[in-house]
Amino acid sequence: MKRQPLRLAILEAMRILEEAGVASPRADAELIAAHVLGVDRGRLPLVPLVDPPVVEAIGKLVAQRAKRVPLQHLTGWAGFAGITLDVGPGVFIPRPETELLVEWGLRLIHGREYPVVVDLCTGSGALALAIAHERPDAVVYAVDIDPNALAWARHNADKQAAAGDTPIRLYSGDVGDSTIFAELDGLVDLVVCNPPYVPPGGDLPPEVVDFDPPQAVFAPDGGLAVVRQAVATACRLLKRGGGVAIEHDDTHGSAAPALVASRKVLTDVQDHRDLAGRPRFVTALRG
Repeated sequence: MKRQPLRLAILEAMRILEEAGVASPRADAELIAAHVLGVDRGRLPLVPLVDPPVVEAIGKLVAQRAKRVPLQHLTGWAGFAGITLDVGPGVFIPRPETELLVEWGLRLIHGREYPVVVDLCTGSGALALAIAHERPDAVVYAVDIDPNALAWARHNADKQAAAGDTPIRLYSGDVGDSTIFAELDGLVDLVVCNPPYVPPGGDLPPEVVDFDPPQAVFAPDGGLAVVRQAVATACRLLKRGGGVAIEHDDTHGSAAPALVASRKVLTDVQDHRDLAGRPRFVTALRG
């Protein structure tokens, strides 16, 4: 069997993915090739020639990606804020834009010893585990109502703990429950939340509509129902000087900050844009 240039296989993959309407054909083609070869993407130039079975394996994954199966479902993982999370069917795939929310939270608790952090709607565990990774002294609680998401979060939490991170405290519960984490009322330094926030009927790519769990994407009340619950819970949990950061839909650039500002105990309400310049998350401090 004659070895073939990897570069040609990647170019063919890019062509197929571009025709399928995939947003990042080059990155996805290279990440698929790196996954098949078991190397980092940056090391692909060091692999000039590959055997035909490698080309075939790349082609099979590219065909799946061209059907808009998320790249992360094909590779089994998603990078997020310095950690690697295992993901797959049944759990929301964390997005790079949410890393800005984590950065804001870490700045807020910088210099605080043993901060208490709560992640509402934790999903895969992304926010909680990223913060625990950066702040080994933090006491991090996380909650989700979906048993499938919790199974993924537990798996990721166990994996991070085995790698040396401080274990998080993971719970099953409803963010709208007024008694959730009642023992932490007035004691929390930081509340973070990436809730379901897309208005029903929102225009989304197939990767989201067909593969992300709908209960992790869509919310009633124009997408603001769970955001509203998260704000109420944060008001109860936060200590004086504590802060909350909640992601929202890019159509909520006015509505989400107004909702937060309506709570008298919250001050310094600010909305933040994502890397594409779209309104993405709102923050506030407990006065």
